[in-house]
Amino acid sequence: MLKIFLIVFVISMIPLIELRGAIPVGVALVSSFLGLGEESLSVKYIVLINLFSMLGNMLPVPFIYFFARKFLEWGSSKKYIGKLCNFFLVKGKKGGEKLEQKAGSGLFFALFLFVGIPLPGTGAWTGTLAASLLDMKPRQTVLAVLSGVFLAAVVMTLASCGVFGAAGAIFGK
Repeated sequence: MLKIFLIVFVISMIPLIELRGAIPVGVALVSSFLGLGEESLSVKYIVLINLFSMLGNMLPVPFIYFFARKFLEWGSSKKYIGKLCNFFLVKGKKGGEKLEQKAGSGLFFALFLFVGIPLPGTGAWTGTLAASLLDMKPRQTVLAVLSGVFLAAVVMTLASCGVFGAAGAIFGK
């Protein structure tokens, strides 16, 4: 069982996949291991899946905040990695500018929502890079990203356990 939680932990550290992929994988693996349906998982296993996915998703955040910008700026002029570094600098800068334009003085809340609403291209990696490029304070960045990761974990857990499908069946036609 520990192997499953380590898989969840590692998947949640992968950029673009993060816990949006780790939680459904964790729910499926634990359910399969226990011979249950996703809806039958006990709270204990759901909490462990969320804990490992959130820890894995947050582990890279300080490194991204303090080092990613410096590495990308350094690498943007290098022969083999220049295009990739420029891609991430432009993506992070555009994401940060959009956040700043929409948020104004509510940048903390905007970053929280950007990380917390599980859509493609959003998440802890992109949000932290954007915050770094916008020169947000480290503590403010970590708190906003951690809050967003928690929200994303809740949303993905509900989706993975079939709550949204059940609600659609009840309230839909």
